[in-house]
Amino acid sequence: MGGKKVIVLDEYIANKQKEFPRATGDLSAILRNIGVAAKVVNREVNAAGLMDILGSIGSTNIQGEDVKKLDVFANSQFISSLSLSGLCAGIASEEDENIIIIDGHNKAKYVVCIDPLDGSSNIDVNVSIGTIFSIYRRNNLETICSEKDFLQKGVNLMGAGYIIYGSSTMLVYTTGYGVNGFTLDPSIGEFCLSHANITIPKQGNIYSINQGSYSKFSEGVKAYVNYCMGLDNGNKKPYSLRYIGSMVADLHRNLIKGGIFIYPATTDAPKGKLRLLYECNPMAFIVEQAGGRATDGHQRILEIQPEELHQRVPIFVGSEDMVKKAEEYIEKFETVGA
Repeated sequence: MGGKKVIVLDEYIANKQKEFPRATGDLSAILRNIGVAAKVVNREVNAAGLMDILGSIGSTNIQGEDVKKLDVFANSQFISSLSLSGLCAGIASEEDENIIIIDGHNKAKYVVCIDPLDGSSNIDVNVSIGTIFSIYRRNNLETICSEKDFLQKGVNLMGAGYIIYGSSTMLVYTTGYGVNGFTLDPSIGEFCLSHANITIPKQGNIYSINQGSYSKFSEGVKAYVNYCMGLDNGNKKPYSLRYIGSMVADLHRNLIKGGIFIYPATTDAPKGKLRLLYECNPMAFIVEQAGGRATDGHQRILEIQPEELHQRVPIFVGSEDMVKKAEEYIEKFETVGA
């Protein structure tokens, strides 16, 4: 470390709580509990190849997706940690059909939405995966926690973040005052500030999309992909296609280096595939706080009113200029009702 002061997550949160009134004690404590659960999940992820925790459990979740053993483990760890904190009234998980109301904590101010293990299809091949979380303040503390507390626009988010389990494990979060990243130091078991005040470049040269679905894209998305490939005279130098298949991993790279992540509507998924509450809202909040942009191609992601817990939406998120260019192509080639 060369004598450089190490700032751990708890210390950083405590300092920010004094600096920003929005970062309340309860909110800060929830972030710490998420950090604790992330350490436990990280331990299992790192040892997965040596333990009987790889593979599926032979069932599907509410999304119709194959459930992995690590999905179940991560889900239980985050739910347990948040439940024991006493600061969270309810939890909505991508893995569960209904919200989880935490008994005895109905006066708690916050609810948490979580994707416990994003990119879990990559688990068995040792590719980076992650956790995504978001925190909302409840609408009414006088009533029992309900779906209404979760069905809020992203503009109401009090905090959001993700953990990426890769060559190093990082926790990246925002409470509306910029974005900061913490790397887990296994020697001391603490998340240490490593990426202060993350800002995404306005322009990048990376685009992340499942290009194998090209034939299922709308004409506007196809036109933008052609632009990225250098097939359009407006972009003489092709961008680099980088697609991992884990939103956390793809967006983390683009957040640091600059780029755009696209998961558009397709002919077989006309409403998009990624979930608004568990993936799109928290990632949009993070990217906007870092100076980027996030839309569904027509509307700001954070302005979309959720109608159901597992609502899906298209998403274009990343460097501001790249997202704006994608929107230009969509507006040019698509008409209402097409």
